[in-house]
Amino acid sequence: MIKVLGIGDNVVDKNYTLQTIYPGGNSFNFAVFSSRLGHQASYAGTIANDLMADIIMDTLAKEGVDTSKCQFENGETGICGIHLNEGDRVIVDENDAGAVKKFPFQITEELLNGYVKQFDLVHSSCYSYIESQLKKVKDAGVKVLYDFSDEWTEEGLKKICPDINLIFFSGGDRSFDELEKILRKCVDEYGCEMAVTTAGIRGALVYNGRKVYRKLPYNFKEPVIDTTGAGDSWITAFVTTYYDNWKLWNHLHKGNPAHFTQKDNQEDFEDYLIEFSMCTGNLFARRNCLEMGAVGNGVTF
Repeated sequence: MIKVLGIGDNVVDKNYTLQTIYPGGNSFNFAVFSSRLGHQASYAGTIANDLMADIIMDTLAKEGVDTSKCQFENGETGICGIHLNEGDRVIVDENDAGAVKKFPFQITEELLNGYVKQFDLVHSSCYSYIESQLKKVKDAGVKVLYDFSDEWTEEGLKKICPDINLIFFSGGDRSFDELEKILRKCVDEYGCEMAVTTAGIRGALVYNGRKVYRKLPYNFKEPVIDTTGAGDSWITAFVTTYYDNWKLWNHLHKGNPAHFTQKDNQEDFEDYLIEFSMCTGNLFARRNCLEMGAVGNGVTF
């Protein structure tokens, strides 16, 4: 299994329909989901000093996620107000991301060299406000996944792609033809290694610089309880499965002669690996949609 680190956002989802507060946030969810999948997971972010932050930290502790490098500031935890409509969520930012935005997490040289470098994969997002710090993580040899959620623009993709390894964003209602063109630009023109998008019940697309892969979700016709965190669960399962098995490929190649395998062998391995990783994403996302909140652990209000 691989070692992963979520750096950046944490919030609480205040579900007015259920009168329940759930912990969440892209990077927070990534750390929790990775731990549930059996990986060694850590979370590093700005933690406020209010009661909501207690829910965040308690959940991470229960899930076995290391939080030893979190930074603590006076302020509020970000609050996302949520209303459910037949399982789908409508989200409203209530306090401009709170302390996470006011005091962005700082990746110092000491933290980078003494801690971050030990991980196989780092996750961050557009709600973490640390874009200017990601290049040094990538340059340190750690794979970087960046989640644009549905806040992306082509100009934003063009700016961030050179500084990361894998880009992920929500495809929304855009056509797959349009999404495929954007994915190709992210890799072929903008400079990341892989680009991924999900589009709800229409499925997911992955582009690795060689071909486009598509996968429909599993059992999408059956009712869901809550779609909060579905995209986070999908990308977490996909990317951890992919890099975990790619690490195996590199391990088997280490020390072997150059002719150990051929190019078409590697492409065959990657084709099946991406397919399998997308299947794992489907399974985990389907499981996630059967639980209230992104990761559960709700507190009534």
